Amino acid sequence: MTEFILKRTANAKNDILSGVTVALALVPEAVAFAFVAGVDPLVGLYAAFMIGIITAVFGGRPGMISGATGALAVVMVSLVAEGNAMGAEGESLGLYYLFATVILMGIIQMLAGFLKLGKFVRLIPHPVMMGFVNGLAIVIFISQLGMFITVENGQETWMHGSQLWIMIGLVTLTMAIMFGLPNLTKKVPEALVAILVVSAIVIFGNLDVATVGSFIHDGGGEGLKGGLPQFQFDIFDKVPFNWETIKFIFPYALILAAIGLIESLMTLNLIDELTETRGNSNRECLAQGGANIVTGFFGGMGGCAMIGQSLINIKGGGRGRLSGIVAALTLLGFILFASGLIEQVPIAALVGVMFMVVFGTFAWSSFRILNKIPFSDVIVLVAVSALTVIFDLAIAVIAGVIMSALVFSWENAKRIRARKRMKDDGTKVYEIWGPLFFGSIIAFNEKFDIKNDPEKVEIDFVESRVSDHSAIEAIFNLVNKYETEGKSVKLKHLSEDCKILLYKSSPKFRDVIVEAIDDPRYHLAENPEAFTKGLSEYNL
Repeated sequence: MTEFILKRTANAKNDILSGVTVALALVPEAVAFAFVAGVDPLVGLYAAFMIGIITAVFGGRPGMISGATGALAVVMVSLVAEGNAMGAEGESLGLYYLFATVILMGIIQMLAGFLKLGKFVRLIPHPVMMGFVNGLAIVIFISQLGMFITVENGQETWMHGSQLWIMIGLVTLTMAIMFGLPNLTKKVPEALVAILVVSAIVIFGNLDVATVGSFIHDGGGEGLKGGLPQFQFDIFDKVPFNWETIKFIFPYALILAAIGLIESLMTLNLIDELTETRGNSNRECLAQGGANIVTGFFGGMGGCAMIGQSLINIKGGGRGRLSGIVAALTLLGFILFASGLIEQVPIAALVGVMFMVVFGTFAWSSFRILNKIPFSDVIVLVAVSALTVIFDLAIAVIAGVIMSALVFSWENAKRIRARKRMKDDGTKVYEIWGPLFFGSIIAFNEKFDIKNDPEKVEIDFVESRVSDHSAIEAIFNLVNKYETEGKSVKLKHLSEDCKILLYKSSPKFRDVIVEAIDDPRYHLAENPEAFTKGLSEYNL
């Protein structure tokens, strides 16, 4: 009992420290994504708090961090812009359409959870998973390069001179601390220590560098200071509840729901692999949906799982729900009480942390296995990585799954075989091997020589699986062709579901399908003495 308590206490310490680190990393991300979407920074921060706290408590993956994300923000840009165009100048109607869309997005996600669609994430092949991880690492890396841009004479330009070298030096120092500290001690999160050390150097050294505060002000925000999220009663006044509104927001809500669920469930799978535990995908769908509904009503921009912050949390030792709760509450504390302190944190420290996340996220092993896996898997891996960078996660994953499914279908379509033999009574037997489905129908039909076959034909499906309606239709047409030629055909060892469908399609199959026949695969089971003898021969 004492050992159990000590273990839980140690884990609680890791969860708390890791949660604080994640909260620091959440601030610039949430603010940046709010700017991308074209809304106030507090809208992004409130989303990070509300999504984070609800999914931490009710989600299906302890230790996973959720909040406002770039994948959703890029879709929200046109939504907010179109919404603003519908109202008077300065009315910010787009913001209220955004809130309504996030609510509908949450409803769709909860519906996916109730229908247990989260389990379909298991259908995502490993090359798609690796491509997703690599693509997301590249996206995170590219997003951090934007922090090396400064404003001179009203125009954006890349940093240069001493400003650039100081930025590079602080980023490098952050990464060096995170890389080296675990060799000395693992009792404190290296990311938190790195942020505190670099912040102290900047503050006490009076260095003129970009900070969280300057980042917000340069983007047009007034600062982190705010109150508790307020219920947005104006939604019902600003957004008319009619068919026109549904037609406008539904396509956006559907896309946002799909992106949010795919990113969340992929991140859940990744953390499952890292921690060697198992999350609940359907519960995560319900939690994400519920969180987005609440966020929409309380003035947040919506969100989903954040792979970067989740990996910071896992790397810092955060494993339980406490880490996500601490991160969300600490973020709220920053907004309410510590905005001045957080605004002094240098952007370079946070960039360094994210660069280390990129380094840890990218599947470097994919380079080693490129010449060891099928070429089709290499194509899928590279394509998903590229599509994640060029478009977005949802398009990349869906395209990758479709490509993998087509490759699988093509490979299985080539495996259909027919072994032919003649019985003593002149009956020709076709023994079918391999899966019979839409992709193998043409090859299946080519196996038969209807015109030249004898009067009696048997087709044995004992080593074949009839998989879909296309296969059943092919069998139906084949029997018709034999009967048109005036020949007798018998079907053996069809699967039960196939027999039921064939009986429904035509009563003549009652005379074609052979029911009372032994399955040769079960002869041993039907002969216990032979079965026991077989086991003894193998010392089993």
